[in-house]
Amino acid sequence: MQHYHLGCPIWSNKDWVGELFSPDAKQKDFLPQYASVFNTVEGNTTFYGLPTEKTMARWLDETPEGFKFALKFPRAISHDKRLKNADAETDAFLSVLNTLKDRIGPSFLQLPPHFGPSDLSLLNDYLGSLPYNFPYAVEIRHPAFFSESEKALNDILIAHNADRVVFDTRGLHNAQITDPAGLEAQRKKPKVPVRFIATGPNPFMRFVGHPTVEENLPLLSEWAPIVAQWITENRTPYIFMHAPNDLYAPRLAWHFHNLLSEHIDAGDMPTWPVDQTQKPPKTQEPNQMNLF
Repeated sequence: MQHYHLGCPIWSNKDWVGELFSPDAKQKDFLPQYASVFNTVEGNTTFYGLPTEKTMARWLDETPEGFKFALKFPRAISHDKRLKNADAETDAFLSVLNTLKDRIGPSFLQLPPHFGPSDLSLLNDYLGSLPYNFPYAVEIRHPAFFSESEKALNDILIAHNADRVVFDTRGLHNAQITDPAGLEAQRKKPKVPVRFIATGPNPFMRFVGHPTVEENLPLLSEWAPIVAQWITENRTPYIFMHAPNDLYAPRLAWHFHNLLSEHIDAGDMPTWPVDQTQKPPKTQEPNQMNLF
């Protein structure tokens, strides 16, 4: 793949054995097999704790050049201290970014739902304190940032060359779900308006899909020309596909890449490890499984 980064919210999912991963894949194989197909991944675990030196060395060893980790800022910074007096926690996070170096994509700062317009000066000051050698993205959830305070937010992001994280949960919230994983996803994922906007060099989109893969195709078709336009503007988008239990997140990514390729040359998605002995036709889903 080229011109953009495409991935999932995790790389270690045992349910992907025989789906994305080879049938004999073990835990130690998950990251290298994932990184043989996708060129980025969300690093949500850093929200709760930072990786050890040993862990980061393994990440570097098991991913190819060009692969990017999009790490989430620790909750101690965003939620507990709300961007105030968080110098020590920020320095520790930046140390991780410096260790991973060229494997770092946009690090995303997910702000709590109650972080509102009166806090914008905190965001402005915090972004201004960060070093310029790494890209950053900001995810907001307060409803005012989708109405009267939206321009003020976007102006701050543009001034700091930071991207606005777009969270598209329409597929998830349009679904009639009864299983526990899906209901929990609907409860936790915000239901906010979608903004097709780029404020920085790395547009950052998180798509949370309907549990039935084909139900997402109209929404993914809506996104494909927008992402293609970003690429023609010399931006490098980061696109992440989520699903209620993430089982079919790779399939959503596969469909999106094919839809994007109808608008721009985005290269070919590599053969999935599960299909490593026989590459499926370009128009056929990986693993030749019928989901519907």
